[in-house]
Amino acid sequence: MVIAKMSVAELEQFLHAEFPQAFSDGDISIESADGASSLLRQRYSDRMLRPGGTVSGPTLMALADFAMYVVLLSAIGPIGLAVTTNLNINFLRKGQPGRDVLAAARLLKLGKRLAVGEVNLLSGTSPDPIAHVTSTYSIPNT
Repeated sequence: MVIAKMSVAELEQFLHAEFPQAFSDGDISIESADGASSLLRQRYSDRMLRPGGTVSGPTLMALADFAMYVVLLSAIGPIGLAVTTNLNINFLRKGQPGRDVLAAARLLKLGKRLAVGEVNLLSGTSPDPIAHVTSTYSIPNT
C-alpha cells in the first residue's frame, strides 16, 4: 500500500505558493491524490477550444503534465524542481465543447531519479478517453 506524502490540501497550498501561474486561476482542481494516482478536473472554458470546436491539444497536454506533477508530488513530497523529461500523447477522439476535462493519472514506476506514469484524459462523464499520455519525470537529488 502506498502512503501519500502530501494530502490534497497540502498539494493545493504548495501549488498556490510555488506554481501560481498554472494553478491559481481556479480552472483546475485536484479531486484526489493518494501517492499512486491523482484525478484532476479542468472546468470547461471556451479558451480550451481550437477551430472546429474541439478541446485543443495544448490544453490536454498541459492538463496531463500537471496531473503527473500532482501524483508525483503526492508520492515524493514537496520537491518543486521535479521536471518533465518526456511526454507522449495519443489523441483518441474529440473532446466535446461544454464539458469539463478529467485527467486520471497513475504512477507506473517510481525510482530515486525517474518516475514514469500514464494519464487518461476524459471528456465530461464519458468513460472513453479522449487522449492517452505517457510521461517521465526527473526527480532531483534532495
